[in-house]
Amino acid sequence: MIIDKEEIQKKKKKLDDCKAFLKKEFIGIDKIIDDLMEYIQIWYLMPEILTRPVVINLWGMTGVGKTDLVRKTIRFLEFQNRFVEIELSNSDETTWSKSVADIFQSNRLNDEKPSIVLFDEIQRFNTIDPDGTPVPQTKFTDFWELLSDGRLSRRERDDLEHYLFSYLLRKKENDRRKMNGETEMEENPYLNLWDAKELKKYLSMDDDVMSIIDMKEEDMIKLILKKQKEKKIYEPVDYSKMLIIISGNLDEAFQMSRETSEADIDANIYHAFTKKITVVDIKNALSRKFRPEQVARFGNIHLIYFSLKTENFQKLIQREINTLKTKTKSKFGVSLKVTKNINELIYRNGVFPVQGVRPVFSSVVDILDTNLSKFLFEAIIHDDQSIEIDYSEVEKKIIGTIAQRTIEIPYTGRIDSIRQSNQQDAIANISVHECGHAVCYMLYTGFAPLQLKSKVASSYAAGFTFPHQIHDTKESIVDKIKIYLAGGIAEEIVFGEKNASIGRSHDREQATALAADYIRKYGFDEEYQASYSLEDYQHRMRHDITDKKIEKLIQDLAKKTREDLILHVDLLKDISIELSKKGSMSPKEIREAAAKHQLEVSIKEEGYLHIAAYHKMLGE
Repeated sequence: MIIDKEEIQKKKKKLDDCKAFLKKEFIGIDKIIDDLMEYIQIWYLMPEILTRPVVINLWGMTGVGKTDLVRKTIRFLEFQNRFVEIELSNSDETTWSKSVADIFQSNRLNDEKPSIVLFDEIQRFNTIDPDGTPVPQTKFTDFWELLSDGRLSRRERDDLEHYLFSYLLRKKENDRRKMNGETEMEENPYLNLWDAKELKKYLSMDDDVMSIIDMKEEDMIKLILKKQKEKKIYEPVDYSKMLIIISGNLDEAFQMSRETSEADIDANIYHAFTKKITVVDIKNALSRKFRPEQVARFGNIHLIYFSLKTENFQKLIQREINTLKTKTKSKFGVSLKVTKNINELIYRNGVFPVQGVRPVFSSVVDILDTNLSKFLFEAIIHDDQSIEIDYSEVEKKIIGTIAQRTIEIPYTGRIDSIRQSNQQDAIANISVHECGHAVCYMLYTGFAPLQLKSKVASSYAAGFTFPHQIHDTKESIVDKIKIYLAGGIAEEIVFGEKNASIGRSHDREQATALAADYIRKYGFDEEYQASYSLEDYQHRMRHDITDKKIEKLIQDLAKKTREDLILHVDLLKDISIELSKKGSMSPKEIREAAAKHQLEVSIKEEGYLHIAAYHKMLGE
């Protein structure tokens, strides 16, 4: 093998330039970009030495830019004509193709040269249901063959013979119709477009379709008969020079993505939680969608996107504003100044940490682009050179200052208006409920919750108390059950039992699930040491035997929770009043409120894991 060092150096420079370009295009994913460039290096620089395709997996919540990253990389490396994007699915509606090989063939990627494929939204191609039942699959079954050894079987010998037979049958029918005078058309000795395409596909010909059309029928039949004698057309196609990128959203790994009100949770909290996700978590999530041998075929290159931090979203908003400024200056010759109030308005109404960057872009359009046109019109007709855009939180107005004139546009952010619409009584109810959770959280863990909210961007009144990650033990599961029960019990204590709301339903579901696992799954009750959570028919135990014990455990813990909250009822009421006024409380504010009632709690960072001091215990 002759290695062209100069060519490799050129490609290396292109790859480095690509990395720099991507880091300018994307915010907060530098580590993903570094890893991606490192893993594709061998494939890009020296594909000749590969004996298997390179498989890279990208995992993250929706809207983090997985697909966009791949597309922009392809464009920069100028691989568009050697790239195909495939969304695999179990339904029959997505595409006419039934196999990966068909798609590769129709995109001319069956010549064994370097190429790229993106298999997007792979989670929709699950081969087992959540309960472990196999999903019947009739399409794209050769995907697993491709991942296994990078080879895909060609058409069977019968396919080629079937094509030749159907062609001759059609010709015979045309001859019969001509003899019977059913058609006056001259016989065409050349192939039509459809036949040329089919022939190219079946024989894996390099020739252009137009040159195949010029082939006479007798030459085509000779060529088929000749190719049938060759073994090459029946051998599998070697895709060892292919870069395979698999992308997907795994809700099982990114569980926090559906846990609470998306627009109100602190972006840094989501970031800290996603940062803890490992390759092991990804493989566990995959094992709930695919069979074990299939999970192994995804390989070990798994790039995990963290959700963006607050500062990343702020940078993104500023970048979009800067782009708008540049565009306004170059197109209209008008300088644009945007105050920080506008940045904050966009952040409040456009940042949904769990949904990634897309809502931010639409909020910039909704808040800035749409209203800018009104200010621009005013500036252009009066030959003014500058515009300042500000937002008044008190008056709920976007204010454009052009020279000495001001234009005011009434505006309330879409999410702000939902937050404001929650009624006082509903907020008071929610505040007590959430503070019940918060007080018990402080009592049982010794630190303040990460976030406490009673006014959230939800069409129905709701709130949340955001916990840290807590290592599951016998004691911590009991504490978690009490914390879940505390919201509803706090309402009974403060408002009376008759006025307790139904906001407790989800809490009780979680508490019951934990209590059931405590007894059935973990064997923390000495009377039930077998596992009562097995589902397979051969080992399944009777659930109902443990039902009374689960009910008794929850009753006892509800009683204990009530006693603890009554002991700290003054703290519960004071913190509830403060929360109902403010709508949200930070860990620092919660700690200060607790200190006034002689309860000392500490503040732990977002990524903190609450776990027993096992290392110290082992030493002792």
